[in-house]
Amino acid sequence: MTAILWALLVWAQPPAEAAEEELDRALVEAGSSAVDYARALERHLKQHPDSPQRAEIARVLAQAAIDLRDRRLLLEYGVSVIEAGSRNLQLLDHVTRALLDSGKRENQERALRYVRLLAESLEKERKEQLKAGYRPLRGRRLDETEYALARARTFEARALGNLGKPDEALAAAAAGWEACPTVDNARERARILERAGRFREALESAAEAVALGADRTGEPDPEKDRQRLAGLAMKAHGDEAAFARSLLNAWDRVAALRKAREARLKAFDPNYGARSMDEFTLSSTTGEKLSLASLRGKVVVIDFWATWCGPCRAQHPLYEQVRKRFRGRGDVVFLRVSTDEDRAAVAPFLKQQGWGSLSYFEDGLASMLRVNSIPMAMVLDRRGQVFSRMNGFIAGRFVDMLSDRIREALETPAP
Repeated sequence: MTAILWALLVWAQPPAEAAEEELDRALVEAGSSAVDYARALERHLKQHPDSPQRAEIARVLAQAAIDLRDRRLLLEYGVSVIEAGSRNLQLLDHVTRALLDSGKRENQERALRYVRLLAESLEKERKEQLKAGYRPLRGRRLDETEYALARARTFEARALGNLGKPDEALAAAAAGWEACPTVDNARERARILERAGRFREALESAAEAVALGADRTGEPDPEKDRQRLAGLAMKAHGDEAAFARSLLNAWDRVAALRKAREARLKAFDPNYGARSMDEFTLSSTTGEKLSLASLRGKVVVIDFWATWCGPCRAQHPLYEQVRKRFRGRGDVVFLRVSTDEDRAAVAPFLKQQGWGSLSYFEDGLASMLRVNSIPMAMVLDRRGQVFSRMNGFIAGRFVDMLSDRIREALETPAP
């Protein structure tokens, strides 16, 4: 009897190959539906809990949980993936948020542990960004990292507050506010302070949240914010109307914070926040800086190139012929703009080639202008608008083609 039961059990267990075929078929049937895809993977794990692919499937389900905003999947698979050693920042962020939304104490403790791992990674990333050399859009990247760090510290504050540690919670919130002032951070501080009976400080924090506006968290709710401020003003001052004074003061504080933060980021990256040509400043191999706003009213010809680009070297003498045709004209400016990632290689290359000592660096301009290939000769009209793009070059016609486009751009009206 025992032998028969054993045979039946072995027969009932499909071999690994059959299980994989079954999974492949289910995934094909799921097609492009992310929900069906996740369901097929989850069903496979339940049917084959000892699958050799379990760890990989769990990682896929954790990512699917983020994409689908599925809290159940996040808690079931995201937690297991993190416990298995994953330090994926996006996963840590989303799982922490899901845990915080649960009222269970063990979930708050786990959220605190995860968010501290997240904050530690983000602090390290910020330090590396601050000490690293130039990278395109580095100001925006630092801004994004500091915003993520502020979010992590705010989550840390929430977990600590939920665990009954208000002083530690406020310290974490203050660290987040210093990294990047956000609506969520101000709201969290207001909640912690109100819970601690510190109503005047809570009112100030709530007012800062309103003064910051929608920030990156969505549209504000004016009526809800007004009621919230009025309630805190009543607790703090015994007068609902007192919130107006708090709000005006908060606007002043927030405006000063924003101005100081923008100045700091611009000192780190002069082109941080640049949305138009006029707002760009280009650095150069000689140390001088060029504000493109100073060229308004002129036709600007930009040669986007790189030291490693063979066609750029072939085009250079043709480009110089065009430059000679317009020599002496104060309303035509030629700029050589390097797209090299290794900036240290540019000055020696210029000297070796005998091209002179000056080349500007693109400093994020190529990204804004969507320069996807080089060499590219770009002509800007007198208003600073892109008048012409010449991707690559036709050796026999390049000089005349570029010259004609410059003459046409000269006919455009000045700003």
